[in-house]
Amino acid sequence: MSYRIEVGFTPVFEFMASLHTYICRKSHKKIDLSIAWAQETEGQLTPELAAVLQNINVDDDWKWMYLLVCLQVEAEEPEDFIEWFSQRTVPELHDIFSQYSFPYTDDIAAFQTKMTYVLTGWNEQYFRLLDPIILQHLRQEVLNRKEQLSQSPQKEVLDDATNGLMFRDMKGLERLLLVPQFHFQPLNVILHFGDTLLCHYSSRLYMGDHEYIPTHHLRVIRSLGEKNRLKIMRFLHQGPRSFIEIVRHLKLSKGITHDHLSKLRGAGLVYAHFEGESLVEYSLRLHALEQILPNVMNYLEQ
Repeated sequence: MSYRIEVGFTPVFEFMASLHTYICRKSHKKIDLSIAWAQETEGQLTPELAAVLQNINVDDDWKWMYLLVCLQVEAEEPEDFIEWFSQRTVPELHDIFSQYSFPYTDDIAAFQTKMTYVLTGWNEQYFRLLDPIILQHLRQEVLNRKEQLSQSPQKEVLDDATNGLMFRDMKGLERLLLVPQFHFQPLNVILHFGDTLLCHYSSRLYMGDHEYIPTHHLRVIRSLGEKNRLKIMRFLHQGPRSFIEIVRHLKLSKGITHDHLSKLRGAGLVYAHFEGESLVEYSLRLHALEQILPNVMNYLEQ
């Protein structure tokens, strides 16, 4: 592992993660907050903002917003970032965009106007109303991971924090920035900007009844209760496999296979190996299996 791992957090990152969660509509059935959260949140928004958000996708324009947040690290609060972004001139934004390889819009002024409206509205109508416990937890998570980084190998910290994401060395990759998030868990946001790879990982904060077994432990148990997922794990026990190899082994559609793998990834039962933003293969995460019985026993004995 030639790149360095950093762990960081400011409220503007969770601000972006929350908006990412809302506009990534295809993921609403997979996140812990569920479709009910998206529906309740839509009810908080003005019809005008809801209509604009309906037409925003997780695409290159959205990736540019994340890049700007990463570059403007001193803007800790959403208000600070929105003010900075809204005051940039078109030439200034063009100069930033032209330094990176992925496509950017021909109409930067329209992009800036639209996104300023979206970010301002989302902050006023949703993020400012967020339970402060969430941000407090995320700040503490960063402190805990930084302490872990000072005492343990980088690879172990990466494995534990991300629940099984592995990132290969790449030419030009110098930094992996791990940012804990609440809204999109157990999914991840992974974006590659120049020498930096950004990875939002689950903070394992679950708002609700604390008397039940933790959600991430329940996820493991539920994931094992399906024969095709067990077939995938048995196949991976032979060694790392690509997605296409797994599809051929199961003899199921790509969509169904992807859904099974998503469940296994969310439970941390498989490693997902990335090259930048591209997921190239899966392997079995054996120590997650070994923890199932101790976790259940710990719950029973409480």
